[in-house]
Amino acid sequence: MFRNRTVSLVVPAYNEEETIGHVVDEFRGCPFLDEIVVVDNNCKDRTAAIAAERGARVVAEARKGYGAALLGGMRAAKGDILVLTEADGSFRARDVEKLLVYLDDAGMVMGTRTTRQMVQQGANMRSFLRWGNVFMAKFLQLCWLRPSEPRFTDVGCTFRALTRETFRKIEPRLRETGPAFSPEMMCAALQERCRVIEVPVTYAPRLGGESKHSDTFSRQARTAMKMFRTICRKRFLERGAPLPPPAPAGSGGPI
Repeated sequence: MFRNRTVSLVVPAYNEEETIGHVVDEFRGCPFLDEIVVVDNNCKDRTAAIAAERGARVVAEARKGYGAALLGGMRAAKGDILVLTEADGSFRARDVEKLLVYLDDAGMVMGTRTTRQMVQQGANMRSFLRWGNVFMAKFLQLCWLRPSEPRFTDVGCTFRALTRETFRKIEPRLRETGPAFSPEMMCAALQERCRVIEVPVTYAPRLGGESKHSDTFSRQARTAMKMFRTICRKRFLERGAPLPPPAPAGSGGPI
């Protein structure tokens, strides 16, 4: 609990049996967390079993994708405050307090991995990826220069905190199921006139496995293009109410 508000940690996971036990153990040591929710996003290994053994509450999300898992986890979480993190061990539990403190001044607090002094040696934040995130963040910032004047340097950082009230406001605007969900959350909060601020967090090497979105240049490029399209859609096509989700393939659409 933090200042009389309950806090839930949401961890999306797909085949993270190498790292999930360490992540749950580390964050269980954080005195502000009331529950840890691990989202089993169709895992084919022992991720869910290990998380449950270590004391996390495991929920299943059948829709595939990072964004779908995060959305399912936030819906299942019980806390007044929601903290999101990764299952690969790249973020540190000690930074949770930093995110929570800044929630006094904002509806959502973003972590940024692009502060060079906070990136540990061996972390997956090489020059191209770091500057790509900065460029995309500055594009998003420019899109909302009026009226919000945000200051962003990272669009892909999962580590963030938001209030339950903010989540209720932005939930109808969230439709991305993949990595573009991250900037979509930022855009949705700005659309709802929520205050969003960014603070540096420690970014460490993964404890195991490979990134699903940024382990190769081609994946980085595809992810960047999806994020760019999402930011443009949110800014230029969704002026008022959110657009309805696209019809499933083969549905033929409305008659």
